Amino acid sequence: MHQVSAFLIAAAILLAPQAAAAQGNPAADVAEAQKLLQSGDLPGALTLLQRAVTAAPDSFDVRLALGRALDLDGRHSAARPHLEEAVKLAPDESRIGALTALGISYAFQSKPDDAARYYQRAFDAQVQADNRSGAAGLANALGRIYLESGNLRKAQEWYTTGYETAKKIPAMSAAETALWEMRRYNALGRIAARRGDRKAALEHAAAAKALLDQGGNDNQRAFYPYLLGYIAFFGKDYRQAIEELTRGDLADPFVLGMIAQSHQRLRQRDLAAEYYRKVMATNVHSINSAFARPLARAFLR
Repeated sequence: MHQVSAFLIAAAILLAPQAAAAQGNPAADVAEAQKLLQSGDLPGALTLLQRAVTAAPDSFDVRLALGRALDLDGRHSAARPHLEEAVKLAPDESRIGALTALGISYAFQSKPDDAARYYQRAFDAQVQADNRSGAAGLANALGRIYLESGNLRKAQEWYTTGYETAKKIPAMSAAETALWEMRRYNALGRIAARRGDRKAALEHAAAAKALLDQGGNDNQRAFYPYLLGYIAFFGKDYRQAIEELTRGDLADPFVLGMIAQSHQRLRQRDLAAEYYRKVMATNVHSINSAFARPLARAFLR
């Protein structure tokens, strides 16, 4: 009898690590998946996260990471149940990120009204928490989604909300005040460009540049050539767009996507493909990816 008990105890000890392995380590799985994404291995990250969610279905981090990875893979209907579950599981400090991830999921398909349902909830939560800076940033993000989806009226409404909310941020420094003014002119310039009003767009760009030249916001300099490139692109001056955009942030998938689109319109397919491949190599779940990645996937298919 003692021998049987000893055997069972020994077996339990041997099986314990296997059971723990079967349960997985959600934090380690998410960290490893992130490394795979950064190295360009989206299929590997998805395989790891799908195995992780089976082992840890109640892990907020795994649900959020898997939903984001599925979006990057173009499987938005499959992504959203995981993102919805992430919102339910989110700790208080992570709920805003989960809500905006769902909003971004709809941005991938240019469904701004669906995205707005989640951004509105996040915006309201930040206002209630008296986080005016966070609320203003969310309003601007939703304005961006409406803008790139082609709803210019709603875009202007939300950018205005962002600007008006930012003005209520207490004790802003001169540099912070200038930053929000620059963001306003940047938005107005892009809206004017989309409306075909090049003159107004360039006036807004000049106002943004004057604020930038005052100093204090040097980390914003990449946004100026992006704005000029955006204006040139929607003015159908694609060579000028390429010249300006290549002075901007070439790690930004949206900038890369606009360069690719410019080459595409100039019928430079090899160069377009080169930049679209760079878009697809940027495995970041963001608004910028949401509006660049579907175009890249369609072109490279």
